[in-house]
Amino acid sequence: MAKDKNGASAKTGKAVVDSLGSLSDSLGDYLREHRLAAQLSLRQLADQVGVSNPYLSQIERGLRRPSAEVLQQLARALRVSAEQLYVRAGIVHPDPGQAGSVELAILADSGLTERQKHSLLDVYASFLALNDHPQQPR
Repeated sequence: MAKDKNGASAKTGKAVVDSLGSLSDSLGDYLREHRLAAQLSLRQLADQVGVSNPYLSQIERGLRRPSAEVLQQLARALRVSAEQLYVRAGIVHPDPGQAGSVELAILADSGLTERQKHSLLDVYASFLALNDHPQQPR
């Protein structure tokens, strides 16, 4: 088995796949583990998604927050659920009482710009928050 510069054994593809059950809650960690499981380099995944290698690296390290469109491309390339990536990125909030179809419909609408999508999601979230915590009449 290959050793790294510290003498530790490198993870094999099978070991990475076996470790997917213990994924971190972080989007970057989730993406990195799935990229390694798919045996893709950072550069290969960046090329498939259509983003720069440094930008993808920053996403994996938690320094950048990707748009819904980039998350969709990442989901396709890694063959994972786009909804799962939206949840991990904090765009869609899982609610046991709701399927999240409003958020997903907004994100899937190709007639909206990214800014419009985020604005609609913010407004929708604020309405839900108001309904969860009704204010006292004045």
